Amino acid sequence: MKSKLAVLSFILLVAIAGCNKQSAEKPKVDELRQVGKYGGRLTLATLSDPKSFNMIIAQETSTTNALAYLFEGLTDTDGVTAEVRPKLAESWTHSEDGKVWDFKLREDVLWFDGERFTADDVVFTFNKLVYNPAVPNSARDVLTIEGQAIKVEKLDDFRVRFTLPKPFAPFLRYVGESILPQHILAESVKAGKFTSTWGVDTPPEQLIGTGPYKLVEYKSGQRLVYRRNLSYWQLNEEGERLPYIEEIVVLIVPSLETHPIKFLNREIDAFSMRGEDYMTLQPKEAQENFTIYDAGPATGTLFLAFNQNPDHLARAKYKWFTDLNFRRAMAHAMDKQSMIDNIAFGQGYPQHSAASVANKIFHNPNVRKYEYDLEKSKAYLRKAEMIDRDGDGVREDRDGNPVRFMLLTNSGNTVRQDLGVMIKDDLAKLGVQVDFKPIDFNVLVTHLNSSFDWQAMIIGFTGGVEPHGGKNLWHSSGSLHLWHPLQKSPATVWEAEIDELFERGAQELDQEKRQQIYYRWQEVVAEQLPVIYTINQASLYAVRDRFVNLQPTAYGGIFHNIEEIYIK
Repeated sequence: MKSKLAVLSFILLVAIAGCNKQSAEKPKVDELRQVGKYGGRLTLATLSDPKSFNMIIAQETSTTNALAYLFEGLTDTDGVTAEVRPKLAESWTHSEDGKVWDFKLREDVLWFDGERFTADDVVFTFNKLVYNPAVPNSARDVLTIEGQAIKVEKLDDFRVRFTLPKPFAPFLRYVGESILPQHILAESVKAGKFTSTWGVDTPPEQLIGTGPYKLVEYKSGQRLVYRRNLSYWQLNEEGERLPYIEEIVVLIVPSLETHPIKFLNREIDAFSMRGEDYMTLQPKEAQENFTIYDAGPATGTLFLAFNQNPDHLARAKYKWFTDLNFRRAMAHAMDKQSMIDNIAFGQGYPQHSAASVANKIFHNPNVRKYEYDLEKSKAYLRKAEMIDRDGDGVREDRDGNPVRFMLLTNSGNTVRQDLGVMIKDDLAKLGVQVDFKPIDFNVLVTHLNSSFDWQAMIIGFTGGVEPHGGKNLWHSSGSLHLWHPLQKSPATVWEAEIDELFERGAQELDQEKRQQIYYRWQEVVAEQLPVIYTINQASLYAVRDRFVNLQPTAYGGIFHNIEEIYIK
């Protein structure tokens, strides 16, 4: 699976999501018979159709998960150890100062159409896509060092050199960006049409990757179907081609409440569980022949955010949301223990820091914490000059505007919907009126990174081992700096400090010093509250007892090693 940048998440997925309105002929049943370890079908579920089939411009998991088995990078992150390992590059060397890296590419990799993968594809992906200002993408945020791009050049057909302007500690992890085929996409880039290339209306056979599976069918709102890449480069110990499983079907099921039902009905083979699912399924584990895996705290985060973009917000609300007293009032209104007890059914953890508690290296447990205390919330609202001036039970600001805002989240995600209801009820006790509205995930993403037309939102971001993967979220110029993205210069002193911390953290090679830098980042976030954290859910997976070589983890999920998994 590709290295993780910060992307908008809508659910802890066990598989890819899907897309494309064209359909291919369905495989015959006898084609899926097992011969030894080979064959069989894995059926999964996801909440949403993808927004696109274009991996480079994707900023949401509905797209990246749908494409995860089609595309690969030079490196990969091990789903169990979280260490960097070779992928399309078989080896690399670097200069003493850590600024020049030479990668030796695999010579046995073919694109789905039979063309050979070469250095030209790598140079094209980085120079013509990632660093192309006309192509919006999150990878550029992460792979830009103090405003400078990395120089990428071809040495020969199977060797590529990366020259960094300065040492860059997370370089190996983030050179795992998905590589796309030059021979397929060069013309669309030249014509200025790349961002509209590989949309969800693209026939699956036109999506050319190097991964273990090809997308062969997409029906909007119904399913995605993937078939084994018979020319995949990875071999088992006996020299036989992987992967083993013949077909993966991902059903598009837009409600989390339906996933456990489909699992118990044997319509899907695995799913990521909510706390309430655990309470229902755990007593049935033995008799129904499945296993529940508890992989500990999830690596992602779940939070409430307020829009602070002056160009896309009414003046009154801009004044509220940029007032730290208001945000601290909201933070003290988050009843995290009740969220864990009543929404996660005890299967969760309070989240206080910008790094998940699952991140054993960089998580700072000593940041400022906001205990649930409505009296403190009221005190902060008074400091913000928000009081009930006319006795109607709703606070007004100093100009007489009722303190009322629209809160969005993605529909179908019952955890987030339940959080929204709880937050609405608690804020009503403070005299703050919330209009809560769950909407389609992809529409939510459009509000967030395109129209910027939103007021407050409950959303999550994927997480990982390396904090720099969140630079596109935390740097003021980042495309996913959601409360005020794409700033030309930092709007606040504290955002400028976070910018500087992320630049220093990327260049510091000493692990202990890096830890202290990112500890400080989490302290600033906890003080300034650009986002207000809620709870960290447990990574719970239910899987049918028919799969061999499973190694579920919070970081990798259930099928991070899909190539090695086979059906009994």
